[in-house]
Amino acid sequence: MGNEVELLEHWRELTPQKQQKVLEFVERLKSESETTPAESDFVPQTPLAKKLCQSDKERSLLDCNFVNVDEIELELAARRGGFRES
Repeated sequence: MGNEVELLEHWRELTPQKQQKVLEFVERLKSESETTPAESDFVPQTPLAKKLCQSDKERSLLDCNFVNVDEIELELAARRGGFRES
């Protein structure tokens, strides 16, 4: 099976929210420069930069799924019985 067909089959199984995340990811991939230095090339110089890099590495190891503003609003609406602020 070709990659496009396989991708389309998986796409159809996703919720609209996950489809949106895929689109955003693809846009990020398209906008990345081929000459962007690899993550391993960056060496933090200041204590703050070292601390931020370390916490980012720890977060990525935990595979955390952070929520965005829209997801927060949906959760708040659900907790308020469906009421959403306009």
